[in-house]
Amino acid sequence: MEKNAKGIELLQAGKTEEAIKLFTEAIEENPQDPLAYINFGNVLTVVGEESKAKRFFERAIEIDEHAAPAYYSLGNIYYRQEKFQEAIAWYEKAIKHQLKGNDVYYMLGMCFMQMDKPRLALPYLQRSVELNGDDIEARFQYGLSLAKNQVYNEAINQLEQVIEKDPKHADAHYNLGVAHIALEENAEIGLSYFKKALQIQPDHMLAGYGKKIIEKSTAEKSKTK
Repeated sequence: MEKNAKGIELLQAGKTEEAIKLFTEAIEENPQDPLAYINFGNVLTVVGEESKAKRFFERAIEIDEHAAPAYYSLGNIYYRQEKFQEAIAWYEKAIKHQLKGNDVYYMLGMCFMQMDKPRLALPYLQRSVELNGDDIEARFQYGLSLAKNQVYNEAINQLEQVIEKDPKHADAHYNLGVAHIALEENAEIGLSYFKKALQIQPDHMLAGYGKKIIEKSTAEKSKTK
């Protein structure tokens, strides 16, 4: 097996040292191969050496300015450092250089969500779901961004698809409750979703707080009758 491919296989298996050895050999044998630098950078990222990893990704771009995965990996480093504006710039470059798949659109959307700009996140998360409808977390975040943009009907639709594929997604149940309350002012259905979230995750603080508020409000109303 070619060394880059074998190194990736070892990295995925958690055999980091063996992967480093193969990627080092790949660079020594072909120092003009950007893929070898990208792979080595990814290994360094896994072991927490992000400053060193950046240099390998930058070297890959020096060799081939169209090395889209290098731009994406740089974006991931800045995202983890919560430097979201810098991450956005790298993700956009990855798209410009024809990076395939839904992950880059998901990460762009997440940058805007982290910056509390759900309106800007919406088209990227939508595109991520369009490219990979089986990505549950992308669909959940898309539903969340719809809710934050007060598009509650479609938010409910997306979140229902999430729990259809993952019935134990506590956050999806909680946010379905919030969306139903916002759309229909229906505390009863909201409470049912909060309870379901708590069945799945008993320490779900937001669901617990929402349940307490609704039950307190219901009890106060019964006292006044």
